[in-house]
Amino acid sequence: MNIKVSIYEDNDDLRESLSYLVLGTRTLELMGAYPDCSQVMENCVVAKPDVILMDIDMPGISGIEATAMIKATFPEINIMILTIFEDKNKVFEALCAGATGYMLKKSSAVEIIEAIAELHNGGSPMTGEIARKVFEFFANPAIAKSNDYALSAREFDILKCIVEGDSYKMIADTCSISMGTVRFHINNIYKKLHVNSKSEAVIKALRERLVK
Repeated sequence: MNIKVSIYEDNDDLRESLSYLVLGTRTLELMGAYPDCSQVMENCVVAKPDVILMDIDMPGISGIEATAMIKATFPEINIMILTIFEDKNKVFEALCAGATGYMLKKSSAVEIIEAIAELHNGGSPMTGEIARKVFEFFANPAIAKSNDYALSAREFDILKCIVEGDSYKMIADTCSISMGTVRFHINNIYKKLHVNSKSEAVIKALRERLVK
């Protein structure tokens, strides 16, 4: 089954290029390409995309604001920020909003296609430059808080896998459990950590040093 992709990009030329890229890939299906996020919720209801390529700097509703809106109502939609920004604060804001991938617009067509597939399969693709920005942001994390989340030993193991960017299948193989059990544990982890997405869980785990 093809991966359904929607694009939000205010630059006409780039939006057209990304559209042709998706249309020319047999494993992807273009559900819509939009110059702004003014109708983003309606678009998600109609198109039901699996993955959204989201620009940050757009007129009206920003990509980060739109990401938060989408994830609050459609947590199953994976959002990859595709932008020129390498600012670590922008990266952090996007991750907090619920984005699970962050690629630069200068990435090659092959890199973008591979990132879409990786994101759809449970990974968290980032370019090397962005990954370094994330490491810089967490170079001096907050002092570890006491663990009041009552995570079980198995949940800590799975949380560590999430932080390392493992997909659900990789976690299942590593922990010798079924995909259904992985989902069950991850749902429990989200509830205990009071988060709504993988990226939020990763951020909390890193900032509070819940995993080593």
